Amino acid sequence: MSVEDVKQSDRVRGIIDFAQRSLTEVRRGAQTIEPIPSQRSRALARRVRERLAWTRLPGLRPADAAPVSYARMVVWRFATFVLLPTAVVAVYLFVFASDQYIAEARFAVRGNVEPMEDVGLGEYSTMIHKHNSQDSYIVRDFIRSRALVEEMEKKRQISQLFSRPEADFWTRFDPKEPVEELTKYWRRHVEANIDAISGVTQLTVRAFTPQDALTIAQDIVARAETLINEINKNAKADMLAQAKVDAETAQVRLRNAYMALQSFRNRWGIIDPIKSAESTMTTLLSLRKEKFKNENDLQVLRASNLDEKSRSIQVLVANVAAVDHQIKDLQEQLTRDGLNSDGTPTMANALLEYEGLVVERTIAEKLNESAINLLDRARVSADKQQIFLAIFVPPVLPLDTLYPMRWHALFVAFFCFLVVWSSVSLVVAGVRDQRL
Repeated sequence: MSVEDVKQSDRVRGIIDFAQRSLTEVRRGAQTIEPIPSQRSRALARRVRERLAWTRLPGLRPADAAPVSYARMVVWRFATFVLLPTAVVAVYLFVFASDQYIAEARFAVRGNVEPMEDVGLGEYSTMIHKHNSQDSYIVRDFIRSRALVEEMEKKRQISQLFSRPEADFWTRFDPKEPVEELTKYWRRHVEANIDAISGVTQLTVRAFTPQDALTIAQDIVARAETLINEINKNAKADMLAQAKVDAETAQVRLRNAYMALQSFRNRWGIIDPIKSAESTMTTLLSLRKEKFKNENDLQVLRASNLDEKSRSIQVLVANVAAVDHQIKDLQEQLTRDGLNSDGTPTMANALLEYEGLVVERTIAEKLNESAINLLDRARVSADKQQIFLAIFVPPVLPLDTLYPMRWHALFVAFFCFLVVWSSVSLVVAGVRDQRL
């Protein structure tokens, strides 16, 4: 027997001895433990299983419950969560819901036509014009405003009209509610929609009697027309006032220009410096001609060997000197900078100041003429109606009820209940699948 066989046998013997000792201890421990009753063990196992079922939600059938008919369960739930609420809605619509009458009117704000901005219509946007779109939106917002609601409340007591006995408990307005709630109620029963292409405003009014609907619609249209007239009146008044201010400003400027010219003439003693300068230039030219003539005569006499002290030469020399002095004085008056030798301003300064005053007078005359033309045009435009409300479909007395749309509302309610029930059923089915 080899050494390895001896080691292997010793190892196996050691394992057998350890197992015998362990088995003896386990048997001794089992004899000291009290056995668990069978009923108690089943209850303990059931509690453990319930605690381990973490996907179990309140209201769901336990996993170990007896199976029921799936078709019966679907029918019961469909009747409970879809048919029953739909029946309640049908009872309200066909038994309790009161009839509401609709009065309709259509109008447009007419006036200056402006090109419409690009509204995503591509090349066709250039073919469309907007007719006073800002004024149309002003009218629409005014119809929905609290100011009109308060005015109608003072004039027609609309809170009483919307709380008539003919109204049902759901749609009736409580007159004790504040004006903010009345405004919300008004916006649900009075609608004003604007067609973006044609600019036509469609007004619809819902009330519980035909006469109430017609009266409210007529009052709204009349108040909208008054609003447009006020806007037009204010615009004309502003236009006239601005034109008058511009005309008065132009007249004051023109008057100041003429006063400046008058002050210049009094100060210089010259009516027209331009004409005075022209006459001075004419005199200067004549003096130069005379000088040339005297110089020519003087050269002729000197060429004839006449004595310089002779009377003829002395006269010509004196004439030339006098003419030179006159020419120098005239040139200093016309072109020299600053002042003359005697301290008086030169003609060039007078011309510069005069030309500035003439330019100012010309501008003032043009501005005054333009302001007067604008004032005349403003007066003519003020006599015309710039913008007005064109009512081509006036409100008429409704003869039949168009609201509520009972079958349409019933179908919508049925569809909504069906969608909600289907969604909840799918969620519950998904949760149950997680318990398997």
